[in-house]
Amino acid sequence: MADPTAARSWPALLSSAGLPVAGEGAGRGRVVPAAPLPIGAGGEREVIDLYLAERLPVRAVRAAVAAILPPGLSLVGLHDVWVGAPSAPAAVVAADYRLRLAGPPRRAIEGSVLALLGAAALPRERRREKKTTAYDLRPLILGLEVRGSDGIGVTVAMRLRHAPEAVGRPEDVVAALGEPPAPALPGPLTIVSLVRERLVMVDDPDAPPVR
Repeated sequence: MADPTAARSWPALLSSAGLPVAGEGAGRGRVVPAAPLPIGAGGEREVIDLYLAERLPVRAVRAAVAAILPPGLSLVGLHDVWVGAPSAPAAVVAADYRLRLAGPPRRAIEGSVLALLGAAALPRERRREKKTTAYDLRPLILGLEVRGSDGIGVTVAMRLRHAPEAVGRPEDVVAALGEPPAPALPGPLTIVSLVRERLVMVDDPDAPPVR
């Protein structure tokens, strides 16, 4: 299911389709996105937990959901999951992003990418309101590469770790591309577009080891 940005509207939306959406209880919400999207990002294969008060055939739920999706959203997949299984938010271990960056040429960005991948550590600080938290960005970068370039900008793909104690953020990686140990860039980097291509779940074949 793509882009669950209007999460608070999902219970009413799905109930209007005739689905027996479960009430709040047992510590779980009725409709729960696996992970919030970064501000301004699009989602291609987002994951949502939907709890029903009664068990229905997958084909019936699929038809009901597909019938009420807002324009621009499409149903990618639907699975019947054991109620005792970990929730979707607890099962996310990484996320794949695609960014279009404008500013420096491709060769300069490729040099910065190699510098970040070759670094043993990338000490950073994250500021939120009046609190500053020091952390190491390097363990959060599971993959980073330049995919291509055109007249608009350079396309960069990254896989970032998503763990309870730390979540990799694409904007932090972009900021690090222009700072030591990466070589200085001949101009600022601008994010033209940001898409989360996929959430990687703990049971996916290519999931990173859980730390």
